[in-house]
Amino acid sequence: MDQRVPEQDASGEPARTMRADAQRNRTRILEAAETVFAAKGPSASTEEIAQKAGVGIGTVFRHFPTKESLLKAIMNAVAVRLAEETRALAAQGDPATAFFTFFTRTVEQAAEQKTVVDLLAQAGIPVTVAKPVLALREAVEVLVGKAQQAGAVRSDVRVPEIMALLIGVCQASLHTRLEPDLRARTLAIVFAGLRPAAATG
Repeated sequence: MDQRVPEQDASGEPARTMRADAQRNRTRILEAAETVFAAKGPSASTEEIAQKAGVGIGTVFRHFPTKESLLKAIMNAVAVRLAEETRALAAQGDPATAFFTFFTRTVEQAAEQKTVVDLLAQAGIPVTVAKPVLALREAVEVLVGKAQQAGAVRSDVRVPEIMALLIGVCQASLHTRLEPDLRARTLAIVFAGLRPAAATG
């Protein structure tokens, strides 16, 4: 008897039941595509992704009929992962440092992956977006709120400002290839502006 698991469509939402081996193929395709797109951008070919995943081109098209559907699935997968990491930091991390840890980690990821920058841009839009992207924004709101309660972030700073700063630094890190030392100095300046005056004095 075949083992079956819930399938997700290109938007990341449950669609139908998928065989376990098909689900494994889908996961490998997404992982390979994320790596290939991070290295080469959206111009990367589907053939390269199939080769990286170790599957035939037909298998890729069965799961993702278009490159757009594959990119959308990657965005959702990255959003889910970032939201989970952010929620974990909010739940387990020190409220005084967890937000800054999140900000730093995200900038580091964005330096190598345009998907993260594009995703943050979506999360920064104050409208209804795909559920995983909305979940990421909500997780950031919780993390910022806890940092403010701990007195680590100014009380007048709102999530839209946080997202704008995060997107800006991520864009700079991606497109100008900030060296680690320059990135650290840039983050120190941003963080100084986010902390209450007493915490920076």
